[in-house]
Amino acid sequence: MDISNTAPIQPLNQKARIEPATLEDLPRLIDLTMDLFEMEEDFDPDRQKQERGLRAILEQPSRGRIFVVRTDYEIIGMVNVLFTISTVMGGFVINLEDVIIHPNFRRCGYGSQLMTYVIDFAKRKDFMRITLLTDKVSDESQKFFEGFGFSHSHMIPMRLNLGE
Repeated sequence: MDISNTAPIQPLNQKARIEPATLEDLPRLIDLTMDLFEMEEDFDPDRQKQERGLRAILEQPSRGRIFVVRTDYEIIGMVNVLFTISTVMGGFVINLEDVIIHPNFRRCGYGSQLMTYVIDFAKRKDFMRITLLTDKVSDESQKFFEGFGFSHSHMIPMRLNLGE
């Protein structure tokens, strides 16, 4: 079922759970990342690239996890939790990417539920830090992440794109 054109469903009627995504979830994950990248100034959505990237995470759990917010009917949100090592921290850290809740389900608490789950996961697994990038023009998303204890860094992102 495609929910992109449906009216918001009241959160009381939508009991949601957080769980790892599977390969069967790939089409919906692609849709969500396409929606996210269409909002981002730095990215050009490309279904094939999004599929390759998501599949690479799903097929190799040592790279990270994709957690989804799932109702009985549909995936309504997701986050990529990518694993790496930080020499500064002296151990494993997480890079958080693609945090998105479908627009019809925002401001219902699902994003907070997802972030709380990821932070608890990181603590249980002894990760030492979670880093994320958020759109610098979106005060709303910055305030959302600050509410979970994220703070601005003196580091600034720089990119060298080597692929298409």
